[in-house]
Order: sequence, then structure tokens, then C-alpha cells
Amino acid sequence: MAGSDTIAVTAPADFHVHLRQGKFSELVTKHVRLGGFTLAYVMPPIRNAEEALLYKAQLQVIDPTVDYLMTLYLSPELTPDEIRKAAKCGIVGVKSYPRGVTTNSDGGIESYETYYPVFEAMQEVDMVLNLHGEIPSDPSNNVCVLNAEISFLPHLEKLHANFPRLRIVLEHATTRAAIECVKKLGPTVACTITAHHLAMIVDDWAGQSFHFCKPVAKFPDDRTALQEIVKQGHPRFFLGSDSAPHPPDRKSRSSPNQPCAAGVYTSPILLPLMAHLLESFGALDKLENFVSGYGRAFYKVPAHEEKVTLKRVSGKLVSNQWSLGEESVVPFYAGKDLGWEIVSDN
Repeated sequence: MAGSDTIAVTAPADFHVHLRQGKFSELVTKHVRLGGFTLAYVMPPIRNAEEALLYKAQLQVIDPTVDYLMTLYLSPELTPDEIRKAAKCGIVGVKSYPRGVTTNSDGGIESYETYYPVFEAMQEVDMVLNLHGEIPSDPSNNVCVLNAEISFLPHLEKLHANFPRLRIVLEHATTRAAIECVKKLGPTVACTITAHHLAMIVDDWAGQSFHFCKPVAKFPDDRTALQEIVKQGHPRFFLGSDSAPHPPDRKSRSSPNQPCAAGVYTSPILLPLMAHLLESFGALDKLENFVSGYGRAFYKVPAHEEKVTLKRVSGKLVSNQWSLGEESVVPFYAGKDLGWEIVSDN
């Protein structure tokens, strides 16, 4: 694999992506397929089954060639009955954000115990719980963006202990501690890893607003741990890009009243970027399982026959910006070269 000039990847699947709504969605939704992916696990804000089905229909109008798996937002309005209804409608998971830890999380949860009846219903119908694994910053308890994920891990362990049959995904892990925690919890707990966290450390986002996301990239050893688990080919660690588009003015601004939005945008270059990154740390042979096989197995979504082919190139320049009408977005790796490009999509 390492010496091949082409790679055919079966049914690439992104198990964490933000596609927004309205005109902005018309721009970014088509980038899932542009980046080589045939399945998108779509994150909220969606609060009930009817909203989820309507949103899915809107996405299918924009690009019907992608399979969209829908999620709900864990909020006080979500009930066990709604969980059962959603499961019958084919909705796959529920996303939890602790209050205030990232962009658009002001309505997030404060106490998991309140939602135990919801989790019990999810366990019964085999719906997945997706956890944004941070606690809110709290200077009085020495919690900030650099240790918010580690401070969250006891909550993950407690949820798993109370609901051992509930499939749980710790989203976009950034630390060695998170990797080790998920490994020890067993077959019903998995973890997504993003492309940008495989590439960056804290130095890469400090002072660079377009690299700022939540959770933030951490220390070199943490990045090494992410790369090691991918290279190992552990079946409970797979791609969830957390590709999060924001208009350029929301990324570039910074003031006490208007901080820059958290999110790194990778969708339009995602599969070539994954090949580029995995090759850089000797894991190119793990590409297909990491971007398709392992995630599909955990989510119980069989792969179809479709393959996406990548070709090695001497340097494929990433566009500085994608636009549609008045909407625009700046991608990760803008102005840099990738060593792979998509050559067929059939």
C-alpha cells in the first residue's frame, strides 16, 4: 500500500459532520461528496424526529448521492417516547454537548442524571449516544480548554457503568488519556478522531483563528497517541471529521463580545487529506478501515459496493476558499499541497 500510486476506498463514511441550514447548507453539503465521502453522520441542532426527517429531506434535495444518518440534540424536550419514535423513523443517535463548551452549545446539558430515562430508552432501541467530551471551563477548579477533555472522562466511565449496553461514541478525542479510557471500556464504547487533530498541536491554533476548534488540539504526545491508535488499526477508533464550516468573518473576528467561532472545515478535501496524513505517519494501509470499515461496523451500517479512487500526485494545491453566491468558507490546509487527489467517484 505505501508504494501504490492509486488507492480504491470502499464507501467512505464520515461519522461526524456539520452541514448547517439555509443557503450556507447549499454550499457545504455538496462538499461531502466533493471530499470523497458517500455517508454523512449529521450533527444537530435537531430536537425531534419530525425536524430530523425534514432536515434530511432538505439535504437530499441539495445532494441525493450521499447517505445521511440523522441525530437528535440532547435537551430537556427530549423524552423516552421521542427516542422510541425517532428510532422507528431511522434516526441513529443523540448528540450531547455540555453547556457552553463550543459554538452553539448554550442549550447543552448540565447534569446527565436528568437524562437517565432517555439513555435507558436509547439502550432499549439500540440508539447511539454521541458525547462532546469536555466539561465547561471553570477557573475556580483549574479547568480550561487544555484539560477540559481529561476532566470529562469520569463522566464517560460513569455513563458506561450505568448503561453497559448503550453504544457510546466519545467524539473528536484529542488526548492520550481519552484514547486509553476508551480502550479499556470495551465493545460498546468507541471514539472518533478528526483529520485536523491528527495534524495539529496547540502551537498550530494559538494565534491562528482558522485552526481554532473545540476541543482544541493538545500536546505533541497527545497527537502521537491519536496517530498510534490509527496506525494500530484499533476497530473502535474511526473517522469523524467534525468538519464545521463558518463564514470567514466569523472565523477571523476576535473581540470580548464576539470571539471567533470554533470549528475547522475539512469536508471538501477530506479523503485526500486523510491519505496524506496517514501516509505521513506510516498508516496508509489503515485508510479504508479508518474512514469506512470500523465506523460502519460500530454503527451497523453495511458498506455498499461503491469505491472512491485516489491517485498519488506531486502536489495538489488546496483552494483558499469555496464560494456559492454570497456564501463562502475557508478550508483547512488552504494554500497548501496534498499528496493525493480523487480521480474517480463511481
